[in-house]
Amino acid sequence: MSVISEVINTSRKIVIKLGSNVLSDEHGTVNKMVMHNIVEQVNGLMQQGKQVVIVSSGAGICGVGAINKWNRRGDINYKQALCAIGQVELMMAYKQFFADYDLHVGQILLTKEDFEENTRNRNIRNALFTLIDEGVVPIINENDSVSVDEIKIGDNDTLSALTASLWNADALIILSDIDGVFDKDPKTYKDAKLIEEVHDIDTLLEKIDVRGKSSFGTGGITTKIEAARKVNEYGIPLVLLNGKKLNIIRDAAEEQETGTVFFGKNE
Repeated sequence: MSVISEVINTSRKIVIKLGSNVLSDEHGTVNKMVMHNIVEQVNGLMQQGKQVVIVSSGAGICGVGAINKWNRRGDINYKQALCAIGQVELMMAYKQFFADYDLHVGQILLTKEDFEENTRNRNIRNALFTLIDEGVVPIINENDSVSVDEIKIGDNDTLSALTASLWNADALIILSDIDGVFDKDPKTYKDAKLIEEVHDIDTLLEKIDVRGKSSFGTGGITTKIEAARKVNEYGIPLVLLNGKKLNIIRDAAEEQETGTVFFGKNE
């Protein structure tokens, strides 16, 4: 059994993070086929007795899809307004797709302060446990409409790591638009090799180029590596897969696809 297959199949509590680059098409609007396929896979995991929490980007692109006339405005007020509109659209899509499997969803919007203050921290945990115990799928996003620099988490890779650590998850799966971590840029070098296991992040960073990010995302490979560092401290492995590929989680569990898995130094 491959290491990624083993992580997915032996984990009961899984956080899945979906990036904007996964949920958007080439025009920067929501790719509903990909989104529904991920929902289908989440249902499959739950049918196996697993518990799943989703950390989902996409409010911004959903907002653009709903009110396209604002998409070129760079003013922060318009960006926050687009997220406010898009969050409704995003949750409506999740509600519709999960309803196909008779599942309900619940929304939790967070800021950095929610993880730093003890009472709020406890309230997040209580909300998560209650939703999950009742078979409801929690969908977490940053509260972009009210976040300012002082309380902003900044990217959902970090948010997913904080969530996985708080919930004491068995695994964090990040779905991005890349196959994993390579020794060099696969778009430039045809001989680039996928690194399937990482046990020492500092050594990895000495060997690879981590510059660049997706057009529709707020983070690049650096935020994913730092998310891995955060969860690895709690003994939680992070699996990086290409969410653009249909059935990627299912295929990785069945050893038909691969990616990169980050373990702690001692694992």
